[in-house]
Amino acid sequence: MKLIRAGILMVGIAVWSLTPAVFAETDEVFLRGLEAYRAGQFVEAAKSFGAAGERQPASGTLVNLGLTEWRRGRAGPAILAWEQARWIDPFDVRARANLAYARQLTGVEPPDYSWYERASTWLPANAWAWIAGGSLWLAIGLTVLPGMFRWRKSAGTPALAALGLALFFASLPAHYGVISRSRIGFVLQRNAALRLTPTGEAEAVAKLAAGEAAREMRKHGDYVLIRTTQGQGWVERHQFGRVSPN
Repeated sequence: MKLIRAGILMVGIAVWSLTPAVFAETDEVFLRGLEAYRAGQFVEAAKSFGAAGERQPASGTLVNLGLTEWRRGRAGPAILAWEQARWIDPFDVRARANLAYARQLTGVEPPDYSWYERASTWLPANAWAWIAGGSLWLAIGLTVLPGMFRWRKSAGTPALAALGLALFFASLPAHYGVISRSRIGFVLQRNAALRLTPTGEAEAVAKLAAGEAAREMRKHGDYVLIRTTQGQGWVERHQFGRVSPN
């Protein structure tokens, strides 16, 4: 209960951090979700928070979606929502605390990240693309433009160009980590069957727990091929959600 109260105390930030003129409709949907949550109408609250998150993804909205799903007894969607909140804002302490609490109760483990995937969690996912692109163009601009426009080169120009190029190469592993980490997802249903082939009649090689992490390999019809700690197999699409909201 203490965890849920903490989340509700923070939801106002997600509302008032949006620009009313641009996101007025999203604000209205979010507020409907907040009212439904306070009234104990968790199905309606989840619909509203989900709709608000689709229109304008924000960590605060996803944190509250996770809280709502948790109150509905749906650990898988709750863990996915909190992981998506951290994808947008890795500094969101509410999402981190909720994930730790949920995993302690359910016994599921967090994703097993490689070193470059772990590095990609240090900043918001979109930040690494901006850093890589900005630093590369800075290095190119400081190297090429002075000669093209016959600008007078200062003593610090080569050093800044070298710094931009170094920052570009340093950011590449984390940028690749974002791409690799976007394939990670979470099982949404309890006892989801991991099947040998993408058919309903296929043998189930394992039963997966709600909230269990897996990597998406490819899709085929209504099934997704995933790799988990229990092996590789197929699950139905509606039983699996990827961490990347896009």
